[in-house]
Amino acid sequence: MAYEMEEIRTSQEIFYFLLEHHEIREETEGRLYQAYAENEQIQNLVKSQGEAAYSNIERYGDVIYLIPQEENNFLGFSKAQLKAALCKSGATDRDYFLSQFVVLTLLTEFYDGQGSSSKSRDFLRVGELQNRISAYLKAGAESSGDEDGQEHGLAFANMYEAYEALRSDEKGSRAKTTKEGFLHHILKFLEKQGLVDYVEEDEMIQTTKKLDSFMDWNLLNQNHYVRVKRVLGLV
Repeated sequence: MAYEMEEIRTSQEIFYFLLEHHEIREETEGRLYQAYAENEQIQNLVKSQGEAAYSNIERYGDVIYLIPQEENNFLGFSKAQLKAALCKSGATDRDYFLSQFVVLTLLTEFYDGQGSSSKSRDFLRVGELQNRISAYLKAGAESSGDEDGQEHGLAFANMYEAYEALRSDEKGSRAKTTKEGFLHHILKFLEKQGLVDYVEEDEMIQTTKKLDSFMDWNLLNQNHYVRVKRVLGLV
């Protein structure tokens, strides 16, 4: 397939912008957005560059996103980087898996994969999230399928032990060695990635349009939704 030189230059401009900003919005970058959305040749070129950089290029509504693939540690985050950002000093794998479980629980509370939109609520209190995490972990550990606490692919007993090892601090400590601080750093990380709005003074969490769009395009697939619920031990 032959491409015009102008199409190649425009695709390179689009991809470089995505590398720098991770997204292209129609309202602010109309020229680049329209070039991608209306020209299949340019779209194919941009997607090809994304594949070469181990990333996916996806358009959700009026925004084009660059999404690093799972093992892309250059544009995304490595396991070690996430562990350092989210967990306490000297954290083990069980602490890391617990942090991922927290994110999964948060998503499940906001999105149910039903109707015309996957979103089921507008906000979530931090205290409610904390209670949900504790309840899911305790139930999973108690009903685990073997002596290691492994159920639905997750070591619930290990994660529950790691969670209970964190101190409780009603004063709202920001230390990663407390339950409150552990959740705080995860929420601040998600906010920095543009996925949630974390209103600290009200202890309230809201999702962003970016996360809503991503979940609508992916979680409305019932196979995905059932899989998430199964991992949490809810089905």
